[in-house]
Amino acid sequence: MDAPPPTGSRRTGGSPWVLLTIAGAAVAVVAVVGVSTSISALTIALQAFFLLFFVRHLAFVAAAVSGDARGDDSPVGADGADHTPPVSVLVACHNEERVLDRLLRALDALEYPQGRLQLVLVNDNSADRTGELLDAWAARQPRARILHRPPGSTGGKSGALNAALVHVSGEVVVVFDADHRPRPDVVLRLARHFADPGVGAVQGRCRILNGGETLVSELVEIDYLGGYLVNEYGRQAVFRLPAYGGACCAVRTASLHAAGGWNENTVTEDTDLTLRLLLSGRRVCYDVTAVDEEEAVRTLRRYWTQRYRWARGHQQVWRDFRRAVWQSRRLAPLEKIETLMFLLVFHLPVLAVVGIGLLVAGIAGLGSMSTPVDQATAVLWTLLLLGPMLELSTGLLLARSPRRKARILLFFLPLFFVSMALCTKAWFDGILGRPYTWAKTKRSGDSDGPATPAAPRAVAP
Repeated sequence: MDAPPPTGSRRTGGSPWVLLTIAGAAVAVVAVVGVSTSISALTIALQAFFLLFFVRHLAFVAAAVSGDARGDDSPVGADGADHTPPVSVLVACHNEERVLDRLLRALDALEYPQGRLQLVLVNDNSADRTGELLDAWAARQPRARILHRPPGSTGGKSGALNAALVHVSGEVVVVFDADHRPRPDVVLRLARHFADPGVGAVQGRCRILNGGETLVSELVEIDYLGGYLVNEYGRQAVFRLPAYGGACCAVRTASLHAAGGWNENTVTEDTDLTLRLLLSGRRVCYDVTAVDEEEAVRTLRRYWTQRYRWARGHQQVWRDFRRAVWQSRRLAPLEKIETLMFLLVFHLPVLAVVGIGLLVAGIAGLGSMSTPVDQATAVLWTLLLLGPMLELSTGLLLARSPRRKARILLFFLPLFFVSMALCTKAWFDGILGRPYTWAKTKRSGDSDGPATPAAPRAVAP
């Protein structure tokens, strides 16, 4: 019986030997076959790698277009026939005064059978009026329980959720972020999937509520359309392997306890839990009709902070689980390949940097190329960029977005160069073991000053 590494066994140092291994292998290959042949071989290898991801994107697009990516949003629960186990809704709140009213109104409006819904909100060492507002709300909301974490509490969002887990009474845990506005029926839609005992978690669909505010928030809105209507839908339709996304999601309480709760040594607790559930034999499902809305970052600086955290954590999960995935007896060969490709998504921009290096080498005449920018290099970049653009444009079509949004797709090219920079920095920082603290995503009206971490602590690189 194979199982994922326990939470307590995460590495706390970097892996500098990876850099030494790459450098040593490069020197050895160049010494044997020469610079020109080495560059040509690496170019071909990257082409094959990007071709594999392009085929994956194409499969997801085909699944979304031929299937029902928008989903059947007919009412659920009205006749009492749907599965409605006891549910506990958890929300970690750190300095959320500016967005809390929207969240609390949405929680008040949640539709679920009387006596089967528990609301547990955690004031995670807030310095504003978050705790005061939560206490006032709980005084008039009988389903609510408020926890206050003391100064010095560790673990960031994961630590806050683990503190709440002790008080959970439901068979299913549903998690929202503090800037979210869940639709009234979202808990009903998530909970019904747990009638299947093989389901360990269910992911809903997140929509952006402030897409029109800035160019960056509009790009994020389109990114979410492609991500949820095409990529996540495709991962379920093609492989039955969608990811637990950390918000607008549900997890079976027993499965969560068996996995050891949320990992406090990572900044992407959602990806980490996805892998631990899969490796323990539990499935993750995706319900495109279980919708809530969230804020998008509005500035490039906030985009960098958020996506750096995603990249840093996702790359860490790759290092933690790649061997366990490949050795798993619970996953079929194709499922192993897809899971590893999913974990490598935040490495693709790093490889794009390598591709630029090959392009520069070609222009300098170091490779065995007929022209500085030969057909092979053009194919490499076409495959790298075309797949994501197909998903994004398909997401716009499925969402029936206004035509003007199609023009905004052009801005994803410079945004990809930003991703190349932040993912490469995250990779080097993780490999070298540089400490990193949780950086809270800023909400509406927050200043662009230094981020205040929810619970300052170094995480495993």
